[in-house]
Amino acid sequence: MKKSSSSKASKPVDPLRPYSSLVLDGPERAPSRAMLYPVGFKPEDFKKPLIGIASTWSMVTPCNMHIDKLALEAEKGANEAGGKAIIFNTISVSDGISMGSEGMKYSLVSREVIADSIETVVGCEGMDGFVAIGGCDKNMPGSMIAIARMNRPAVFVYGGTILPGCIIGDTRKLDIVSVFEAVGAHANKKINDAELQAIESCAIPGPGSCGGMYTANTMASAIEALGMSLPNSSAQAAVSPAKKKDCLQAGAAVVNLLRQGIKPLDIMTRKAFENAITVVIALGGSTNAVLHLLAMANAARVKLTIDDFTCIGKHVPVLADLKPSGKHLMSELVAIGGIRPMMKTLLDAGLLHGDCLTVTGKTLREDLEGVQPYPAGQTIIHSLDNPIKKDSHLVVLYGNLSPEGGIAKITGKEGLRFEGRARVFDSEEQALKKILDGGIKKGDVVVIRYEGPKGGPGMREMLAPTSAIMGKGLGKEVALITDGRFSGGTHGFVVGHITPEAYVGGPLALVKEGDTIVIDAEKRALSLVISAQEMKARRKQWKAPKPRYTRGVLAKYAHLVTSASTGAVTDQNLKLE
Repeated sequence: MKKSSSSKASKPVDPLRPYSSLVLDGPERAPSRAMLYPVGFKPEDFKKPLIGIASTWSMVTPCNMHIDKLALEAEKGANEAGGKAIIFNTISVSDGISMGSEGMKYSLVSREVIADSIETVVGCEGMDGFVAIGGCDKNMPGSMIAIARMNRPAVFVYGGTILPGCIIGDTRKLDIVSVFEAVGAHANKKINDAELQAIESCAIPGPGSCGGMYTANTMASAIEALGMSLPNSSAQAAVSPAKKKDCLQAGAAVVNLLRQGIKPLDIMTRKAFENAITVVIALGGSTNAVLHLLAMANAARVKLTIDDFTCIGKHVPVLADLKPSGKHLMSELVAIGGIRPMMKTLLDAGLLHGDCLTVTGKTLREDLEGVQPYPAGQTIIHSLDNPIKKDSHLVVLYGNLSPEGGIAKITGKEGLRFEGRARVFDSEEQALKKILDGGIKKGDVVVIRYEGPKGGPGMREMLAPTSAIMGKGLGKEVALITDGRFSGGTHGFVVGHITPEAYVGGPLALVKEGDTIVIDAEKRALSLVISAQEMKARRKQWKAPKPRYTRGVLAKYAHLVTSASTGAVTDQNLKLE
């Protein structure tokens, strides 16, 4: 009797090659194999797991200028472990170069482009697993969003921190924020043209990401705490034998994850995200971590909200004396052991979930066994009984100016309350010009609006105006609030991510010049001191602005992007399970 086609045995899928076998196996896939011989494949390679190496190399920025070499190490590691690696590229942009210009509107957009492009290549080419190597701010969450979406064995590698810059005869350790603050000092005639030029020419000595606990180092640390990087990946110099070894081991680790059947969503659990938040707080990390961890959790189908940062932050102290608010650079933390001894301290105190799985195939507790404490006498990481701040520096503020929340970075050095008069600007450029011209005085609250995810579009970072305020010596005397965001290099009395944003009719759009604004970190409140009736009357008079872009990637982004309070994601139809 003739068997029906439905009774035919389906072709077994190789567990080590669940995707590449569908693309490359069998006589009918000969054309696919033919395309790979010219790029270095041999017949025996078609029986090996196909491992992608997502490189963010470019000469756009020093953060990524060395990643092509690191990708070769990851390729070697994957091949030696029994896989067959293929290197491919995605984009990178430079916040440091575009900061304060119209170009900065593309920065947060690049996170989505990076995620989409990695997903596209891995999905199209049937890669069984992959390594993603990122150096600049958006490379990291962009890579992690792609990793979560694809849910194929993967490891993230941080490109590494830059070494400090210096001027001969000067003991200061310079970085990019030194240059931004020098602009303010120059405008205030504290330094001359020659001194400004000397700082700008020496602050960035070579490859690597910006040297303080800014967004790149914050996110690298968060991803390691999440369990998606190998131990110490977050705390290595960009140009070092340790970073090369990290890449080599990452390639091998992906093949090992395939053999063990461990996927990213096995690692990126709710408890793992809580670990990441805890480490970000302990390090005094960037406010951008809130935005990016929310987006990564969304991709991983983990329910995470801005209020989780408040809940966790009540119990976690700030321990790291790192720039921008502190004294030290990431390279100095690398020299004393990186973040692992601090994580061991947090674990032993019950502040980390030790049972979370990591890309080593072990639990976090197992990974931290044998980690030695910091050397005696070091001053970078404080003890739990002598913290820099007893609770989180990341403070979520609600009030009639931020009904859906705003994010403040309160280290305690700025004070806990600020009341002042509103100086209102509808763009970053307008505000920066007034600051540099001396038009901002003690007691002012600089309001920069229409710079949110939709309104900018792109939610620009405000490092230029905040650094100008610091350079002018007004750090404790002037506050700045915005529906945009802040660089990890920002410090001072600042509140960002204010939601709903002005462009969609959020209360920030209703603020008038001279209004009184109160920022109260203890009450976690951001208030415009006017009556409800006055607020209602202003709302009736408000008219929505026309979109700034109607074509291209910025227009598409503005159409798709959600509120900053949910991570400013563009895959808004994703349903949480």
